[in-house]
Amino acid sequence: MELGEPRWIERDEVFRSRPDGGSGLRLKGLWVCGSLDALRRPTVAVVGSRAPSEGGRRRSRQFGEALARAGLCVVSGLALGVDGAAHAGALEGGGPTIGVLGGGHRRFFPPRNRPLAESMLERGGAVVSPYRPCDPPWPGNFLQRNGVIAALSDAVVVIEAAARSGSLNTAGWGAARSIPVFAVPGDVDRPKAAGCNALIRDGATLVRDAGDVLAEMGLAAVTAPLAARERAPSDPLEASLLDALRVEPRSVDELLELCGAAAGGVLGALVRLEIEGAVERRDDGRYARR
Repeated sequence: MELGEPRWIERDEVFRSRPDGGSGLRLKGLWVCGSLDALRRPTVAVVGSRAPSEGGRRRSRQFGEALARAGLCVVSGLALGVDGAAHAGALEGGGPTIGVLGGGHRRFFPPRNRPLAESMLERGGAVVSPYRPCDPPWPGNFLQRNGVIAALSDAVVVIEAAARSGSLNTAGWGAARSIPVFAVPGDVDRPKAAGCNALIRDGATLVRDAGDVLAEMGLAAVTAPLAARERAPSDPLEASLLDALRVEPRSVDELLELCGAAAGGVLGALVRLEIEGAVERRDDGRYARR
């Protein structure tokens, strides 16, 4: 499903289920593609590094999937790394997920996550922005974007973050709203864990997995075993990519050469396969079968 033309929704309508949601934000409303019905559910923001470790990316996906399976809506920033993995995990868990952009819909950023955003709309979620459709994603925009993520959420989870990270800004917005802030701890020698460790030191609740988050929020975890999701891809390009990855991980350039397809088609197929859980992107940028 294409993003389509965003529609303007007034602040009171956006935050009808959480009247204090926009507190502290100079926000008259949001530009919205998709449905905001998922805001009637408990919502959790899952945020973190744009360049996480492989373990951080995997953990983000697991959080997103488990929270969605428990009936929650995952909110994040549609960025590369933790954000995208959390959205993809929520889709795997069968739940709607909402992404907040740091620019206008017509200037979608990052372009690589556009197929993921389209899949989110297909599954009943939304892509929203406080910025006009043609506004570019200036770096300064993302601080307000982080505020919107927190405003739409009942809790904030930081998976992996450096000492100076936009995720800490999102956590700050959450703390200002007096909603729970959770953080996943990491090795004290790892720079990508420094932000989470600092949050825990300063009062955030330590969590190991989504079950801890659900328990802290007074919600029940889903303990039923996950259904097997393996499938034989009907798309010839997806089948070709899986075949190319059968022996070893490969870079995008290698996959382009092996599959003989246009870059846009290959990148879109890789995103779909990531959402399905068939492939994963490694820290070095190469793709591997899961």
